[in-house]
Amino acid sequence: MASLSLPRVLHPRKTSLELERENFQKFQSVSIAKAVNPSETPVKEKHVRSAIIGTYQEKSGSVFWTFILRQPLQENQIVAWKFCHVLHKVLREGYPKVISDSQRYTGKLEDIGKLWQHLREGYGRLIQLYIRLLVTKLDFHKRNPRIPGNLQVTGEELEAIGENDINIYFQMSVEMFDYMDDILNLQRVVFGSLDLSRSNSMTPCGQCRLAPLIPCILDASQLYDYCVKILFKLHGALPADTLTGHRDRFSKQFQELKSFYNTIKHMQYFKHLITIPSLPENPPNFMIQAELRTYITPVVVLPPEEPLDTDTVVDSLIDTSDTNSLSGDQLDTTYNGSISPDVLAERDSLIDHLHQENGRQRQELHRLLSDHQRIVIELKNRILELEGALSTKSNELIQEKHVNQELEKHKSVIVSKFREIEEKNKIVEEKFQKLKEVYSKLRDEHINLIRKKAEIDKQLGGFKINHEQLERRAFESEQRLNELIQGQTTVEQEAQRVTQARAELDEVRNQFDAVKTENLSLVAKIDFITSEKTAIEGDLHDLLAQKEELETESKRTQSQIKTDADAAIYELFLNCISQAESILQSAIRTIDNAAISAITCTPDYIGDLVNPTLQTLDDLEVSYENYVANSSNSKQVIRCAILSAHALAMYLIFAKSTSNISTDIAQSDKITDECKQLGSQSLLALNYLKEKSALTVEQIINVKNQLKKVSLLLNALINVQNNSNIIGDLVENELQSMDKAIEEAAKKIQDMLDKSRAGDSGLKLEVNGKILDSCTELMKSIRNLVKKSRLLQTEIVSQGKGTASATEFYKRNHQWSEGLISAAKAIAMGANFLLEAADKVVSGNGKFEQLMVASQGIAASTAQLVVASRVKADRNSNNLSALSDASKEVTRATGSVVATAKSCAHLIEENDDADISNLSLHQAKRLEMEAQVRVLELEQALETERLRLAALRRYHYQLDTEG
Repeated sequence: MASLSLPRVLHPRKTSLELERENFQKFQSVSIAKAVNPSETPVKEKHVRSAIIGTYQEKSGSVFWTFILRQPLQENQIVAWKFCHVLHKVLREGYPKVISDSQRYTGKLEDIGKLWQHLREGYGRLIQLYIRLLVTKLDFHKRNPRIPGNLQVTGEELEAIGENDINIYFQMSVEMFDYMDDILNLQRVVFGSLDLSRSNSMTPCGQCRLAPLIPCILDASQLYDYCVKILFKLHGALPADTLTGHRDRFSKQFQELKSFYNTIKHMQYFKHLITIPSLPENPPNFMIQAELRTYITPVVVLPPEEPLDTDTVVDSLIDTSDTNSLSGDQLDTTYNGSISPDVLAERDSLIDHLHQENGRQRQELHRLLSDHQRIVIELKNRILELEGALSTKSNELIQEKHVNQELEKHKSVIVSKFREIEEKNKIVEEKFQKLKEVYSKLRDEHINLIRKKAEIDKQLGGFKINHEQLERRAFESEQRLNELIQGQTTVEQEAQRVTQARAELDEVRNQFDAVKTENLSLVAKIDFITSEKTAIEGDLHDLLAQKEELETESKRTQSQIKTDADAAIYELFLNCISQAESILQSAIRTIDNAAISAITCTPDYIGDLVNPTLQTLDDLEVSYENYVANSSNSKQVIRCAILSAHALAMYLIFAKSTSNISTDIAQSDKITDECKQLGSQSLLALNYLKEKSALTVEQIINVKNQLKKVSLLLNALINVQNNSNIIGDLVENELQSMDKAIEEAAKKIQDMLDKSRAGDSGLKLEVNGKILDSCTELMKSIRNLVKKSRLLQTEIVSQGKGTASATEFYKRNHQWSEGLISAAKAIAMGANFLLEAADKVVSGNGKFEQLMVASQGIAASTAQLVVASRVKADRNSNNLSALSDASKEVTRATGSVVATAKSCAHLIEENDDADISNLSLHQAKRLEMEAQVRVLELEQALETERLRLAALRRYHYQLDTEG
């Protein structure tokens, strides 16, 4: 036997830290080897997770790279492909320092890519493109070290990274485009190789190729979101022509990314692994900055990760693969009937490792809690941003009102100008009428003069005929005179006749001269009148042309005024409907705001809001029908739309506040969902109204029906309010029942202690005495805590009730009162459970675990009472301080009961332990196997009881809520 122990003396035993380090490295080596095994199957998530956890334990990536480079990355293409997938996951989710550690291996990655690019079949092309993507990712993080590996940054962090510098944003967008190109190239080749290999997404070989696309989808979603936000910033500061290349490149990537997402959605393999967001039909228009407000960030959703398999962890820590090759000396685990020290050391190291693993899990839980707090802070900041946006919207609404007022002023100016033009037109019309009258008079005079001239011409023609006749008669008279001269008998007669004819001829010549002179004066006058007529006709023509021009200008001005007025009225109509939509959207966002959960409203008040809201919807329906019949009735439609939106928004907010009084979470959630549906229906009705759709009236009817549906759900809460009327009496009754139950339990425990001291002896008396003494101390502490709690509650009621009674105070604060009732009931039941458990243990029919559970349960119930009392207490109250001290005393007493129960159980076990010093090797081995079987059975029973405990807690919570 001395020869067997000699090697143990020569080789010094390793410390616990060295053993832990060795086990950790061994576990990392096994996990990485299993993650990149050469079988054509997808990488198992638990192996990758183990590698990621290793980076957090080491706070670096050195161990990961140490073991990953030992794998046959240049010999086996499947190992190289899985290596790329594992490295991508580690870079995204591992410790932040992994990225800087991995940047030193960029050359090694490029060598692997160059090697496999010569393989034209299989995974060669895929490995080359994946290596290029990983190198691009490392270079991107090297140039942008403030962006984490998972690419998740908030809007404020993105602005801080950009430093409000357009040049930085410009360069960052180019780098993101390059990153996105590598992702799209990889997915294109993966799908192409999937078709060539004639495999689908449900075969192992197909899943091996498709699995790495999940981290690619996560990266692509973040890159798309940041590219959109950065491009909007660039277009707000740079000319559009400068960013033409950016827009073209983004549009191309948008179409490819949308095709990529659509392909993933139709694959069965990804149904339960990832939820893909939907991209819009068209890319955002960066030329319109207002589209940034309607942009929705695509969010990729992953299912919750499964916990690590502890059996696998333990198996990986204990190597049982070569047990057949152990020597007989190594199998000898007994020395003089005792267990071998090596087995004990191995067991201790395993226990230490499991404790450390438990500590790491707790650290992970704390990290998750800190992440949750960070998310809550981010959500609060987002709420502040939304409130700022709401104030901005209000300012924009005020600006729109100013614009509308300016439009009204502009309209009045145009109307006044139009009136001035009408007055000028009237003046011109009067001048035209006067000129027309003058022209008519001149025309009449001209016609009379023409008629007179015609008569004079006629008279002149008669005079000419008479003159010719007289000349002919004179000629004849001269002939006759010559004949008379020749004849003496008729000379005298003819002489007289000639003299008379000459006198008549002179008279005719004088008349002819007078007529001729008058004719010349008439011709001159006619010429003057004709020239005047021509001048007047020219002025008249000019006036007619001016009149036609003024009429044309007047018609054009009227048409323009009408067009501008219609456009202004329609724009005002659209703006008002948009503002009504904003009111409803603000109300819908308020429903989702966590802050409103603390606001309550009575069902009676919300019931009074139903009829006025329905009346506004009826008015909107009637005014819209009138508006369709006559578009000039838009003012009434605008007024009714805004009133309806305001009434619906108020109803939604008060309905949500009313749902907060419900103790049934499912009913409250149902009311919230129906309120959101009412808001969506209302927004759809306003959208139809804005588009003048034929479905507007039908949609308004749908809104009214949805409003009535919500009203029916809220009416059911009246019973809840009625139940709160009796809660004030229940508080005092339950508190008195609690005091009575505690007093009775303490008295019975004291009676059991007296009986045990009188009838028991030895170990049983010692155990019973310790148990009952600790229970008595616990009951004293609980009685003291209940007393301090009652004092604090009396102080709270006296400070908060005002002139009302205590019952009225409990009724007003029924939720807080229900908490007190629940805590009182729990303490009373806990006291009974503790009494029953102590009775069974003392009588020998119970287990110490029952006593531990009962004491912990009553301590938890008293903690609930403390919390319920502390909610409304003054922080500087002396009673609150005394209650806190009493709570600490209960915690200490509970720990004393648990410790006493454990020590007593251990004492009994030591007394009942069998003597194993005389067991043979076979007997010891058989007992060891039986103990292992018993351990497995107890572990299985423990898991079953934990599930049963969780189900009982859920059922208890449900009963407590319904009660």
